[in-house]
Amino acid sequence: MATNRTFTMIKPDAVGNGHMGAILDDILKGGFKIVAMKYTRLSKETAGAFYAVHKERPFYSDLVHFMSSGPIVAAILEKGNAVEDFRKLIGATDPSKAEAGTIRNKYAKSIDANAIHGSDSDENAEIEGNFFFSAFERF
Repeated sequence: MATNRTFTMIKPDAVGNGHMGAILDDILKGGFKIVAMKYTRLSKETAGAFYAVHKERPFYSDLVHFMSSGPIVAAILEKGNAVEDFRKLIGATDPSKAEAGTIRNKYAKSIDANAIHGSDSDENAEIEGNFFFSAFERF
């Protein structure tokens, strides 16, 4: 059953390129409500823990380095059918394959620097949201 919350992170490339405000605007115009948000910078240890599921993959070290290279915006979003609708809003991981008008189509530079993360399942949305936010930080 689909839930009404998902997790997102605006990645260091998009924050560094000045796209944070435009991406948040796209999220709000997409009908999502922000129920928790923080602007922070991940340490290599924190980035490594968040992406631990990929620890055995060849791109893990580069991913941890990239995600700790600058500030990010972490947020929990709310909307009916949140995970699926948000995945449509952000577009394909490879921005060259993302549909016109999606966040990655507009703001991502490459498959690695792809501007934004969006949870891929209701279960992961809960896990990822809990990684960044306590119950007391949510509306």
